[in-house]
Amino acid sequence: MARSSPNKQAVVDAIRQVSEKLGRPPSRAEFIAKTGITEYHVLKHFASWREAVRATGLQPHLSNIRLHESTLLKEWGEIVRRLRQIPTISQYRREGKHSPSVFNSRFGPWSVIPSKFSHFAQDKPEWADVLALLPPTRLRGILGSAAITGSSGLQQGTSSIATARHRHRKLEGRPIYGNPIDFRGLRNEPVNEQGVVFLFGMVAKELGYMVETVQSGFPDCEAKRQVGPNKWQPVRIEFEFESREFRDHGHSEDGCDVIVCWRHNWPNCPQHLEVIELASIIKSLAKSED
Repeated sequence: MARSSPNKQAVVDAIRQVSEKLGRPPSRAEFIAKTGITEYHVLKHFASWREAVRATGLQPHLSNIRLHESTLLKEWGEIVRRLRQIPTISQYRREGKHSPSVFNSRFGPWSVIPSKFSHFAQDKPEWADVLALLPPTRLRGILGSAAITGSSGLQQGTSSIATARHRHRKLEGRPIYGNPIDFRGLRNEPVNEQGVVFLFGMVAKELGYMVETVQSGFPDCEAKRQVGPNKWQPVRIEFEFESREFRDHGHSEDGCDVIVCWRHNWPNCPQHLEVIELASIIKSLAKSED
């Protein structure tokens, strides 16, 4: 059976309990490892991890040592080497030694770190394998300028043409895209069940799920999810673009534990079925990458 998500007080109590055991406020990674409560469930109730810790009456642990820029960039480069990709802020929080806010205060937005690292490592052959995983510096500059221009021009253009009277006719034989979201590796919102499956695969680990198998028959997916420190439980998952399609497809309510969908639009969904609405979840996860 699906378990209910921890409420705000439960998160605060869990932080206090871990703090008592450690003798200090826990780091984000320590809290997740010791409680099984995911980052997503924390961000449902608090704007940031630090705010969650402060809600307990404690102060997050802050280092008074000013790290050299090269120390930060070397550590970032080691993570790129290990992951074989540029880490998101969430990935860095799990893999890195420092707070992403340290990078923000030292270098600016997270998106400029690859460029800063390229400048740092350009004459250092020991970093050649990491540089090969980053976009060329010139391309990053072009994309960055386009993004800045687009942030005003595209939005203004969208607001002026997105009305019904300016809606264009649909061309036959062409793909259909969802609204732009630029969430990690996904440029547009899902428009079908396949998009939901892909997006869930991107965030499953952060939600505390480990996928065992995905199949064509009902239910679509078998997974395990963390229900406590070092404790996992199997669950049955059905993917739908909209939650009410579970009903429309005639699926058995007893054969599933969790519906994963892009949009939850089934007001009378049985209470024992947990619904994961990805449209809401990625907003919470994106907050941790700002």
